[in-house]
Amino acid sequence: MKDLYQAQRAMRAMRRAAMQRGVIGVLDIGTSKIACLVLQFDGPADSFESDGVGPLAGQSAFRVIGAATTRSRGVRFGEIDTMAETERAIRTAVQAAQKLAGMRVDHVIACLSGAHPASYGLAGEINLPAGKVTGQDVARVLAACDAPDFGRGREVLHAQPVNFAVDARSGLSDPRDHAGNRLAVDMHVLTVDGDAVDNLIHCIRRCDLELAGIASSAYASGMSSLVEDEQELGAACIDLGGGTTGVSVFIKKHMIFADSVRIGGELITQDIAKGLRVPHATAERLKTLSGGIEATGRDDRDMIEIGGDTGDWETDRRTVSRADLIGIMRPRVEEILEEVRGILDAAGFDHMPSQQIVLTGGGSQIPGLDGLAARMLGPSVRIGRPLRIQGLAHQLTGPNFASAVGLALLSAHPQDEWWDFEMPAERYPARSLRRAYRWFRNNW
Repeated sequence: MKDLYQAQRAMRAMRRAAMQRGVIGVLDIGTSKIACLVLQFDGPADSFESDGVGPLAGQSAFRVIGAATTRSRGVRFGEIDTMAETERAIRTAVQAAQKLAGMRVDHVIACLSGAHPASYGLAGEINLPAGKVTGQDVARVLAACDAPDFGRGREVLHAQPVNFAVDARSGLSDPRDHAGNRLAVDMHVLTVDGDAVDNLIHCIRRCDLELAGIASSAYASGMSSLVEDEQELGAACIDLGGGTTGVSVFIKKHMIFADSVRIGGELITQDIAKGLRVPHATAERLKTLSGGIEATGRDDRDMIEIGGDTGDWETDRRTVSRADLIGIMRPRVEEILEEVRGILDAAGFDHMPSQQIVLTGGGSQIPGLDGLAARMLGPSVRIGRPLRIQGLAHQLTGPNFASAVGLALLSAHPQDEWWDFEMPAERYPARSLRRAYRWFRNNW
């Protein structure tokens, strides 16, 4: 555990050092695309950090000075499958972004969309001998959180205090200097498959880059797509990506739950390719330009020319009705939404004060998806575009860039996690956590 604690603090220090030099990169390594943004920070390094506890600690001004995307290779279900292909794709995206930025990037923050995420809620409580909460007390109460055995090969990706209570006063974001006798904390822990994280770290290092942090893609998408009121009152962000569909739930400006469905837009493309017997590229074009999930009477007469280059005139001149295309796409979209509904039910989303659902990611752009989602998930559904960040080209501001934009926001405005506090040397969180964090010793 001590190794993990020092490793995460080292990554935070790397992020601060990169910001002090004025530039850092963010990498969104997805199943369908790899995006790289180069961020430039303005202002003195001291302005990048604050001592606040809670969301968006350490706010700073930044702008995008370079951005590039490339088709993803070697990635399946949000996890690296073929290391060499993914390395080449990352190098392509990073080099293109560096060229536009006119400077080299040494440190990057990356996000992870697959790896079977699982959420846990932990609680800790301590006495306050001084009658007032100090910074050391915050560290002690976080260290007092007792954790279950997360399972073999599971690693912790996020461990964030989401609520503090002093005596009977709950809902505190920063309890320091509050008078009282007992301090309690609720902490959200997100675990992932350790091998997937190891592969991501190794691949980034093969690209001659230093890793200054890893974040959950579902977390990043929620931070960029949910407006402030939604993060405060309670909302779920559904990120329909290429290989996975991420689900994150926020309240009081903290992520309190995250999970993913191992189905995404890539599987819809494969269904079209198999159903219409067309190449993958043609199926992707049909899905993007003519797809949908709500058929009307006119769709039977709306014929789409498939095209092709087989050399056979009849095959290359085939047409299909839009109704047939919708008939292939809709069952898979319904399957995704049914899986999401099951995840939200398991998370107790129905008990949230607000049941707002925001759809984002490339798959959210399928026409009619919001209407179908409103019938299957709940009436309060909207399509979410990421927040505008300075310097980002307009063509990169769509829902399919929610993770990349969210990662940029988290790079500049990281939320506090338990390793941001000076833990008492005699105690680190429970022994079961020590097993779960073994991979840090092997990688840092």
